[in-house]
Amino acid sequence: MGYVAVKGGQDAIENANRLVEYFRWKGKTQPIEVDQARTQMRLAIDRAMGEGALYAPEHAALALLQVEGDSFEAAFHLRAYRATLQRRYYSETLNLLCPSWMRSSLGEINTYLEGLRGQIDPDKLHGVCTYSKVIDIFLREGLMSQEARPGEDRRVVDVTREAIKFPVPRSAVLQMLARAETGSLMCMAYSTQRGFGVSHGTVGELRVGEVPVRLRDSRRRLRYVGKIKVTETEMVGSISVSKKGSNRSVPQLSVGYGLCFGHNESKGISMGMVESALRSPDPNNPANNQEFVLYHTEAIESYGFVNHLKLPHYVTFQAGLQEIRDILRINSDEAEVVVLAGEDESEDDDD
Repeated sequence: MGYVAVKGGQDAIENANRLVEYFRWKGKTQPIEVDQARTQMRLAIDRAMGEGALYAPEHAALALLQVEGDSFEAAFHLRAYRATLQRRYYSETLNLLCPSWMRSSLGEINTYLEGLRGQIDPDKLHGVCTYSKVIDIFLREGLMSQEARPGEDRRVVDVTREAIKFPVPRSAVLQMLARAETGSLMCMAYSTQRGFGVSHGTVGELRVGEVPVRLRDSRRRLRYVGKIKVTETEMVGSISVSKKGSNRSVPQLSVGYGLCFGHNESKGISMGMVESALRSPDPNNPANNQEFVLYHTEAIESYGFVNHLKLPHYVTFQAGLQEIRDILRINSDEAEVVVLAGEDESEDDDD
């Protein structure tokens, strides 16, 4: 069953929409025209149409621009838009696409930003804000432990420097999931909720913000080199742990962690769910299998292996074809010999 749940008041939704528009236009850059996107982003348009199940290049271009290039969201908008249309006639019902974008201009952007003056404080929006975490509350109440699980490998390794060997430590899992393909991670996370696992986490934290990057120089002094935008997620689940000094197990909350570059909430949530599943290995469930998940969500590896099939394979394929032809020819020759031998025996019998 697929579903989308929306919770919150109308004011919250409208404020969120205004904030998105603010981020889009605060740079006051020239708007990308729909025709530009349609002709210069052909592959993105085709992907949105394919996953949105609606062949409408102009609408797909509009959807991609409206959602800032998120192909999954664009496909979602196209499907929702299609659902508002009658089979053979144009529908005047409410839809998720915004036709006014077809005629946007810098003048309209400036007017929009002026209308937000006093509602959005850029200094506070981009300043340093500190909030307590839900996870910290659980830790203080003893509902969650930071201790490693029995048998869990907490070594810190660098997967860009050394080849992984299964089972891999948690640090390697997090590194590989952080650079995994969003759609693949989402598929794995979704599978755990539909019966191929027992993970159905709750979002404990979902944050998007900028974090400082600091390095130590040759004299071991800590230096600030810049900041990066990341999405951080902590998915809360539950496990049973053995009570110290007893054979009994007690319930306790667990956390699946997700962290990825940029603003990508879908990937952060999916990563947290999959990371949680991988902490409870189970070869019967794909998302609980380290080798299956880490190899098959690796975007560059899977993309390269699949797309290399477009390259010429004529030599190996021709060799295989020739082998099949030889086998068929030999079988055909043997069958002919048998038939001829049978005819000779028949002639001898007649004599």
